[in-house]
Amino acid sequence: MPVRRTKRGDERTPLEGSWDVVICGASFAGLTIARELRGSGARVLIVDRYEIGERQTSACAAPTEWIERLGLSPSIRQTFTDLVVHSPHIDTRWRLPWSFSTFDYPELCNLLWEQCDADFETAKVEGRVGAIPPAGVADDGDPVAVETDRGVVEAPLVVDCLGWRRVLDDGYQPPDAPLSRGLEVHPAGTDDDLEIWIDRDIVPAGYGWNFPARDELRIGVGSFDPRFHVKDPTVKLTEDLGKPPEGYQGNWIPHRLREGTARNVFFCGDSAGHCIPLTAEGIRPAFYFGIACGRELRAVVDGRRDRAAALQRYSDFNAEHRWKYEWMLRVQKLLPKIPPRVLAPILRGVAVESFTEWSFDHYLAIAPPEFAGEGEGETEARREPVAA
Repeated sequence: MPVRRTKRGDERTPLEGSWDVVICGASFAGLTIARELRGSGARVLIVDRYEIGERQTSACAAPTEWIERLGLSPSIRQTFTDLVVHSPHIDTRWRLPWSFSTFDYPELCNLLWEQCDADFETAKVEGRVGAIPPAGVADDGDPVAVETDRGVVEAPLVVDCLGWRRVLDDGYQPPDAPLSRGLEVHPAGTDDDLEIWIDRDIVPAGYGWNFPARDELRIGVGSFDPRFHVKDPTVKLTEDLGKPPEGYQGNWIPHRLREGTARNVFFCGDSAGHCIPLTAEGIRPAFYFGIACGRELRAVVDGRRDRAAALQRYSDFNAEHRWKYEWMLRVQKLLPKIPPRVLAPILRGVAVESFTEWSFDHYLAIAPPEFAGEGEGETEARREPVAA
């Protein structure tokens, strides 16, 4: 794991004061929110215990069109139009209706940062201080005070993008929480296929993956059961692929949507449970909900609505997606119960191109790239759907 490069010694100056917006967390969600505030004239502060782009915790892949529309194409390392799915009784190749790309995490984060005009400080967010309103109490308009390991910062608009811990509210405690767990390694190597393993010999409830990224492979195992340890399966899968298990990284992954607001704070990304169940895709939803949150903050900064209205609108927007997340969670719970011999014909049926296009288009619609607006020009990442 990387060593935290927070301020030390003479550089460790106090961090305190007031801003218009404080964003806690400088990864996909936090940087996307700050991007929406560029040119607003607001004093925006982003705080994170790590430097921007320093700590990768995922396989770093997303639908290509999302990356392009956000102006992040230079970070792309490899693009795929097929998904290979392995199971004990059948291997299938699914032709996707839109392409998927792996990317370089530091480069993508820094490209996002270049689109912001916020201030950034390395500091560990430890919680809230001062009077914290009980849940359900009406917005009183007072600033929210955030305690860091360098001092207290405050703002009328505060966002928690700190991950599953949900630091500025009631967090989760693994393993007794709706959290999956994932671990991956990054050996050097090349491959042409984006691969997934659905095999109970690897993980009873979950899947393995191999996400090539030009000159490295991102091989890992994710378990829907937080009590199942994934290190040994990750090592075995990597060695079965003829690679050394090196360059470890892992994280807890929320698989239940949470409230988008609480106690006058906005929550986005994993702190709001925006990672999609079953697939554990969290980057695209972080972009999507980050844009939605940023637009609400921008409306407050511009004087078009007050904080209470922005909190309610963002909360409602978040809640509108609950049924989609619950459906994906149902499938996540069902998948481990399907007998392997029954799974084989299901996977073969999914591989039919018309069904693949229908199902993956609906899946993409959970957080559609069009929400980001126009990007760098025309994209060829998405093929026209086949007529019914």
